[in-house]
Amino acid sequence: MSYKNELLNNLVERFKSLPGVGEKAAWKMAFHILNLPKGVVADFAEAIIQASQKIKKCEVCGNFTENNLCYICADNMRDKSVMCVVQNMKDLLAFERTNGYCGVYHVLGGLLSPMDDIGPEDIGISKLLKRIKDSEISEVIMAIGPTVEGEATAAYVSRLLKPAGVRVTRLAYGLPVGSSLEYTDDITLHAALEGRRDI
Repeated sequence: MSYKNELLNNLVERFKSLPGVGEKAAWKMAFHILNLPKGVVADFAEAIIQASQKIKKCEVCGNFTENNLCYICADNMRDKSVMCVVQNMKDLLAFERTNGYCGVYHVLGGLLSPMDDIGPEDIGISKLLKRIKDSEISEVIMAIGPTVEGEATAAYVSRLLKPAGVRVTRLAYGLPVGSSLEYTDDITLHAALEGRRDI
C-alpha cells in the first residue's frame, strides 16, 4: 500500500522496519501518531532519542544500562558465584521477572550458527571465558532456548569450561522445543530454572 504523501510513507516505512511489524500494523501506528497531540508526539520522540543516546551495554555482563555497570552487576547482594548465560536482554528480563534467581548474568548477544557464519568470536565467547576465569564463579547456567543453535552454543561453552572445574548446567526441558524464552510464562521459567541439570 502506498499513499501520495512522502512524509507519511516514510513514517510507515520506519515502523515496518521494527521487528514483528507488518504493513497493516505500520499504517495503524502511523495514523495513531498523527492523531496524538503534538506534545505527546514530541515526548515520545524525545524518549527514543534519549534512550538511544544514553543507554549502553554494561561493561561486565552486556545488559543495558546508563552507567558503566548495570544494576545487577553493581548489586553486592547478588550471588557472584552463579552466572546465568542468556542470549539477549529480553531473556535476562524474563528471568528477573520470576524473582527466583539472585546470581549474575552474561548476555551473549547471539548464538552459534555456522550456517549463518556466526562463530564464537561473533558472540563474545572469549569475553565470557575471561570473565569466568577472573572471578569466583563456580556454576554457569546455560539459560538458552532449546533450539538447534541454543543446544550447539550450550555444548560448546560446556566443553570449554569443564576442564576448568566449573559446573555447567542447562535449564530443564519443561520448556517447549523451539520456543522463545521471552514468551514463556513465569511459572514455567522458574520451574525450568529450578530443575536445571548438568550438561
